[in-house]
Amino acid sequence: MLSKDTLQFLHDLKANNNRDWFLDNKKRYEAFKKDYQNLVSDLLDAMKPMDASLEMLEVKNCTFRINRDIRFSKDKTPYKSHVGIWLSSGAKGQNRSGYYIHIQDGGSFIAGGLYCPEPADLKKMRKEIAFFYDDLEEILSEEKFKKEFENFDRNEANVLKNPPKGYEKDHPAVELLKLKSFECSQKFDISEVTHKDFVSIMSKKLITLKPLNDFINRALTSEEF
Repeated sequence: MLSKDTLQFLHDLKANNNRDWFLDNKKRYEAFKKDYQNLVSDLLDAMKPMDASLEMLEVKNCTFRINRDIRFSKDKTPYKSHVGIWLSSGAKGQNRSGYYIHIQDGGSFIAGGLYCPEPADLKKMRKEIAFFYDDLEEILSEEKFKKEFENFDRNEANVLKNPPKGYEKDHPAVELLKLKSFECSQKFDISEVTHKDFVSIMSKKLITLKPLNDFINRALTSEEF
């Protein structure tokens, strides 16, 4: 869980997103940072027994800096006014599936899967789906998964109108092969993060994504043939 003070800090930061205000509120930031790290530690303690691939993760592997990268952005506000947590077995330079928690007023959600992979990884995903679509269909139709996430998030901008090159239009998994992104998400109200059972509830929801993450990571680590 996070404290109400942490949520208030994020709220105030959004309204005063500048360096002077941030420096004047450095003690509040330090308290926020400690609260953030404690939440990540609790999540790791809950998730590791359920997913052995996370065993080597430390808090520092799962958090994000509060400073925004504004080099190529029209938005020059220097700080993030949300909390992000990423639990994944991927090492530096490796693209892997995982579990994500986003905490933001009016935009909180949990998610998992693979977001907009690079062409080489997208090619691997499509090959895995083409050969083992029965495995993926079983994962997506599992009762607990359907209850929590229903299916892949569908953004028409990330869906091909026609089958990708090399795949026939009558392939039994053609609609999955058209996807260019493979993530699932569920929204929640930011007030839930202050509840004492937040970690327990969210970890049980997130672990529902493990079979999907395993399928994706199997694809990403497969050898080309």
